[in-house]
Amino acid sequence: MPPSARKLSPPPAARASYPVRPGNAVRAWIDGTPTLTRLSRALDAAEHSAWLCLAHASRDAVLPGGSDTLFERLERAAARGLDMRVLCWREPREPELEPGVRPFSGDVADREFLRSRAPHVRIRWDRLADGFCQHQKLWLFDAGEAGERAFVGGLSPVAGRLSEPGYAPRVDGNSHDLVLELEGPAATDAHHNFVQRWNEASEREARDGCWPDAATAGPLRLPVFVTRPRGEVPVQLTRTLPPKMLRDDTPAPGAKPFAVSGGEQSALEQIVSAVASAERTLYVENQAIASPIVVEELRRALARGVRVVYLVPGAAHPAFAAARRDPRAAPFFEQLAALGDHEHFTLAALCAHRGDGRYEDIAVHAMVAIADDLWAAVGSTNVAERSFRHDTELNASFWHPDTVRALRRSLFANALGLAPERAEALGEVEAFDLYRATAGANLDRRALWEPLAGFVYAIDPAQYGA
Repeated sequence: MPPSARKLSPPPAARASYPVRPGNAVRAWIDGTPTLTRLSRALDAAEHSAWLCLAHASRDAVLPGGSDTLFERLERAAARGLDMRVLCWREPREPELEPGVRPFSGDVADREFLRSRAPHVRIRWDRLADGFCQHQKLWLFDAGEAGERAFVGGLSPVAGRLSEPGYAPRVDGNSHDLVLELEGPAATDAHHNFVQRWNEASEREARDGCWPDAATAGPLRLPVFVTRPRGEVPVQLTRTLPPKMLRDDTPAPGAKPFAVSGGEQSALEQIVSAVASAERTLYVENQAIASPIVVEELRRALARGVRVVYLVPGAAHPAFAAARRDPRAAPFFEQLAALGDHEHFTLAALCAHRGDGRYEDIAVHAMVAIADDLWAAVGSTNVAERSFRHDTELNASFWHPDTVRALRRSLFANALGLAPERAEALGEVEAFDLYRATAGANLDRRALWEPLAGFVYAIDPAQYGA
């Protein structure tokens, strides 16, 4: 590990494909409409290639600023000469893992759609054994070129994700998302990750595993040099890869060899390191709070006086609710409930007051963790055992106090309904105390059908998902 990495707090993942890369520019994009607008502009500006790694994608998803569907926009990019590739998850032959969201699996209907709408977009499909999910989300533009940039996060181009801060009423509801834009050496690792996945996609030799055919959607070359610095932020990409999914152990440029054929759990290693190292504050937004390892580390952090705010969807995932009814899961739910015994723990969700005693749930789909205003990670990884060990995931961690603090302030201003200058004036610990107080007061307001201060309200961890 280079000397610069040894000085970082929390420590970076050591058992990882990718090192800490100094010299990056990073920018966070909050919620679907601003993010997809930015992605649309990046697609239009790309000069050589646009490569997407998607877990889910709707055929009728429309990017902001026009009426064209996502795949029609991708076809336009291919028509003007871009090497346009999409790596899609082929779901297991069982009910959808995320209710209401359908993968673009390449079935007969999908292929008919491609024939008429996106004939020149190159696609490979990738499946995991035992019903697990190819869950990485990555948009990569001009890979290996001077203008290379990557977008890492959890946003999928599906219906219901075109929200923006303020959460005005929408016919298809609101969702809170987060994506990190990267320029600089870390984009080389995103490039390496995409090529590894693309070249070894499970369905590449299947009759219907490529579009338009296997020869056209052929293999790619791994990157051979590191993109030049574009900023001052150290970044490390971390992943979950199950064993035996990939076999080409060729490292990224400047990275140490890593036996990727044995799998990778650097996303888990990094979040555990961050929680274990926190001294003052921890902020997490995630679809799940379902990992015994992480919940135990949260308990230890609370015991040493760390303030913890954990934002989840108000309506727990059906699998989480089902686990509550399983007696074998009782020890975990007792462990989770015990977090509520600590004064400085806040479990919270988002909703909007719509008048007349009506509240609209705002789905939390962002995956972000922030420790001590020093470190943050944004990506696709849920705090759940399947995400840490069995699904594929991709996160970007970064160490830069000014950038991390700005992100945390933006997220707090959004959740608490604060003016930006008010959020900036609050000290770190003071902001966490205000978050906890506001969430508790909003819970009381909900009981009286009153308007809320912002969008956040508290949840009893002993009752979450019941």
